[in-house]
Amino acid sequence: MKTRVFMLAFALATFATGLMAQDNADQEQTGAGASQEEDREDRSVRRLGDMVGGGDSEFSMDIPTFETPVQATPQPEVSLPDPEQDAALQNLLTRRAFVPEDPDIQAELRALMADVAADARAALNAGNLDQAQRLVNVIEVFEPEQPIIAQVQNEAARRSNLANALARAAAALAEGNFVTPEGNSANDLYQQALALDPGNAAAQTGLNNTYDAILARALELAQDLDFEAAEAMLEQAGQVRDDPEAVAEARASMSDFRVRYLDDLDGQVVAAIDAGNYDEAESLITRLLALDYERDRIESLQMSLSDARLYGSLEPGQVFNDTLESSSAPGPDLVVVPAGSFMMGSPDSEADRFGNEGPRHRVTFERGFALGRTEVTVAQFEAFVNATGYRTDAEREGQSRIYDPRTGRMDSKIRITWRNDYIGEEAAPDLPVVHVSWNDAQAYVRWLSEETGRNYRLPSEAEFEYALRAGSQSPYWWGEESPEDNTENLTGDGDSSPTNASWNVAFRRYTDGFWGPAPVASLRANPFGLYDMGGNVMEWLGDCWHDSFVRAPDDGSAWVNPGCDRHVIKGGAWSSTPAMARSAFRLSSADESTDMRVGFRVARDL
Repeated sequence: MKTRVFMLAFALATFATGLMAQDNADQEQTGAGASQEEDREDRSVRRLGDMVGGGDSEFSMDIPTFETPVQATPQPEVSLPDPEQDAALQNLLTRRAFVPEDPDIQAELRALMADVAADARAALNAGNLDQAQRLVNVIEVFEPEQPIIAQVQNEAARRSNLANALARAAAALAEGNFVTPEGNSANDLYQQALALDPGNAAAQTGLNNTYDAILARALELAQDLDFEAAEAMLEQAGQVRDDPEAVAEARASMSDFRVRYLDDLDGQVVAAIDAGNYDEAESLITRLLALDYERDRIESLQMSLSDARLYGSLEPGQVFNDTLESSSAPGPDLVVVPAGSFMMGSPDSEADRFGNEGPRHRVTFERGFALGRTEVTVAQFEAFVNATGYRTDAEREGQSRIYDPRTGRMDSKIRITWRNDYIGEEAAPDLPVVHVSWNDAQAYVRWLSEETGRNYRLPSEAEFEYALRAGSQSPYWWGEESPEDNTENLTGDGDSSPTNASWNVAFRRYTDGFWGPAPVASLRANPFGLYDMGGNVMEWLGDCWHDSFVRAPDDGSAWVNPGCDRHVIKGGAWSSTPAMARSAFRLSSADESTDMRVGFRVARDL
């Protein structure tokens, strides 16, 4: 615009200069003619506009003298997007530069701005904010109070706020801030966007996405077992959209998952108890408690766990067996012995007491255990030998001790093995196996452990005496005196040998009908459901021999010293006198020794 004003001024100046040049030329020509008539010194040179004519006939003409270029008023450098409007604007600005206060020019400019304002309003209504903004930028230069200016500015601010709200809402949604914090949550920000632009598709889609995200998060929390937080999340969903059916569907899905999970967890507890993983079972029960599982069922599981810790998955007195892997045959029958405590050994006042039966001391079993319901039979030991090819100490030694009915003495005899009975005859399958050493008994329980995957062993002395007494503290498990007939296979004054001999020292007025070992479980079981604990044959135990109970374990475990070669034998036998049939009676023998009075039974951890 300054360039155009300068060019106009330059043109006017050039025009004036031309006039001045012409005046000078005329003066020179006049001067040349007059030099002949008038004296040069008396003749003055006149410029155009000084005087035309001469004498009285002369008249004057005022012509402006241009000594410098004309100064134009600076105009704003603005343009309009429409070429015709822009050409009109530039013409008006050029004219206004030299005549700033010309009312005609001002009127034309107002009319032009009115047209531009109409165009800006049309662009704004059409949603073309950029075009409207460009037009009002021109209008604001000339008519800053035009209403369209504020309208466009307000729309620009609204759109900026809308974009900001949508951006912040998307960020809040991505961060999981669905309905909190207040004013900055995805829900609040999308609602702000809708307030700025009702029906805004992006805001409506964002709210739908927020709602779906809340439901998905609720399900995730449920799957993370935080059902309380999941329910709270569903409550939040109602703040975003009133859709009770969707919430009910999500709640039902969560409930189904909870039921399935709790049922599965319940099953895991039972499986852990059955597998003997008691710590795991306890941890699982704690999780059920935290998830507000049925109280009655939790109490039932806790009771099962408590029983299992004491007795495995079994109950006191229950009879069971384990399957042998190699033959699929059942192993020895076992009886669950309940947990408890007793006084081990005999009191000083007990008749026929031996010094190695004390000092009397309390032994406590924190857990139950299992004992063989009977002594190991010939048939059961045969299965072991056939499966392993094991050779007993008697077989390697070539002899064992038998009872000779003719003399009533017990002597060694060659070629006597586990296959023979107490007199050296072939043993019946259901008799307790005899002529076996402590070493042979250990080999058998090791084989059972391998076959069943359970921990079989010989009973400890404390376990045996506890199970033998079966809650009694009397000399015998049945009481103080001779038992009722057919209680245990012991020496009774009513028994007779194959040669019609009788016992010199025996229980008075008692008979059991056997001389020598009886088939297992032929007589009465004691109160724990165990047979032949106080009679039939004496039994090898796991403890090394100690001649007193000083420093003996009080937890029921076997008292073992590395390298010991003598172990405890306990329990009455078919040949036991009343003194030897007492529950506290104990003796020992070398690990490799064998006898027709000694067998064994098994123990197993629960």
